Amino acid sequence: MKLKWIAAVLTVMMAGVAGAQNINSGGSTFAYPIMSKWTSEYAQAHPNVKINYQSLGSGAGIKQASEGTLDFGGSDMPMTDQQLAEAKVKLMHVPTVLGAVVPIYNIPGVSKTLNFSGDVMADIYLGKIKMWNDPRIVKDNPGVSLPSKAIVPVYRSEGSGTTFIFTDYLSKVSPDWKANVGSNTSVRWPAGIGAKGNEGVSGMVRQEPGSMGYVELIYALQNKIDYGTVKNQAGKFVLGSADSVTAAAAGAAKTMPADYRVSITNAPGAASYPISSFTWLLIPKQFADPAKGVAMKGFLQWMLDHGEGEASGLGYAPLPVQVQAMVKKTIATMK
Repeated sequence: MKLKWIAAVLTVMMAGVAGAQNINSGGSTFAYPIMSKWTSEYAQAHPNVKINYQSLGSGAGIKQASEGTLDFGGSDMPMTDQQLAEAKVKLMHVPTVLGAVVPIYNIPGVSKTLNFSGDVMADIYLGKIKMWNDPRIVKDNPGVSLPSKAIVPVYRSEGSGTTFIFTDYLSKVSPDWKANVGSNTSVRWPAGIGAKGNEGVSGMVRQEPGSMGYVELIYALQNKIDYGTVKNQAGKFVLGSADSVTAAAAGAAKTMPADYRVSITNAPGAASYPISSFTWLLIPKQFADPAKGVAMKGFLQWMLDHGEGEASGLGYAPLPVQVQAMVKKTIATMK
């Protein structure tokens, strides 16, 4: 009897091991805070599925997902037609949440929320505006005493979706930026110093007086760094928030393409925050291991049913209802 009991226990244990799935992923640092929360919570509710998401940057997420080094990637820049065609693994984009990229700064003696126009930020990173008391910055910030102190622009040193969002916006509001720098996960920066990850840019700005940078909103909030408003297409200075990002996504939600590859920077609307974006998971259309595909479908369904409700608490905006309905249909096609 005892031997039968031991055999039964071993059978159950082996079945659990056989059903366990370890899924390796990584990419977007923009998405890392919420992916970290989601994967931790999902593992607690589903002990047989472990999803490891590493904060690598969108460039690495695209590259390693395309090569099959990771089971799936994360990116804040949608892959290009060429990247999709050349990928060893055929990938699809699945949007998860939306977020804001905000301008952060460290100016001793200045505690007020600063206003930033897009063309001014472009010229700071082009090296044309060098001092905090430049007349163009002063004009946007009446009543603020800005020091005669050099601006130290900080940018992402690695391939970054946050960089793509920021430079995509700058390319829409500054012809000079579009002609001379353009938008991508990596660009040739005319001025400034580089730091790795949203974490690195946040850390550099915190320790360097006179510096400014661009990060996903949650990094500004978590690190208690000052961040400013940005002038939108309607001429309003708007603060990055879940509500202002949702406003920016309103138009795109109605006309979302089937592959979800869309830009919402510089969106119309008085309440829209202009440096907003979806962030995507890059998932194989068909997993080599069918069991991983089943596990991934379960996670994505949980994300829509439970995870979206946690987005606002981390400074993100949940997917619009119309987009959630589309994603549910996409998930059903996964193999």
